[in-house]
Amino acid sequence: MSISVLIVDDQEIVRVGLKVVLEKQVPGLSNIEVIGVATDGLDALEKLETLNPDVVVMDIGLPFMDGVETTRKVKTKNENIKVVMLTSHRDERHIFAALAAGADGYCLKETSGEQLCFAVRSVYDGAAWLDPLIARKLLSASLSNLKALDASAIKSQDAKEGKKDIESLSSRELDVLRLVTDGLTNQEIAEKLVLSVETVKTHMRHIMEKLRVSDRTQAAVKAMREGLFDA
Repeated sequence: MSISVLIVDDQEIVRVGLKVVLEKQVPGLSNIEVIGVATDGLDALEKLETLNPDVVVMDIGLPFMDGVETTRKVKTKNENIKVVMLTSHRDERHIFAALAAGADGYCLKETSGEQLCFAVRSVYDGAAWLDPLIARKLLSASLSNLKALDASAIKSQDAKEGKKDIESLSSRELDVLRLVTDGLTNQEIAEKLVLSVETVKTHMRHIMEKLRVSDRTQAAVKAMREGLFDA
């Protein structure tokens, strides 16, 4: 059986190159068939209506609707469609935002064609896939966050206490926390919710106090660990 793929990238040369790489036949492995391409997030959502691919290979920096928001909408439409982010972004903001949106894989554009094919096959088989460089970065960040938590915060990470912490948040604080897990800055959150930056900072302070964490990254990690914003 072949794995059907939709490529989403705003650069034609990238779309053409990806099609060639993905459709290269590898003996002993499932074949990959590119059944369509899209130039932006809106185009991708339209193509999904008729193509129904197994896997979407998605750039983050798309016009009109970025790859993170597109991924969230793809998963809302059909959670069985797998999404592999293929991007040059390697910072924590984009990584956390993509994974929180439901991405099943995260690859850097400098990855080899063989690794990209392996990532597509891995997510199709139900496994998550992270570029080795991203995996090391994510692990390092997670370990740093864990070490930064004091003893009482570590004890509170069990399911019962974690749920209690989350339930203590107000609806507005939940709105702010969701946007934090999407990777937005305080300024971007303020614009999105039509608030002042100072008001957003106050909400963030209350969120960190209630979740018993010391920074916004730890707050995002805790929210995702508790499955608060699962797609």
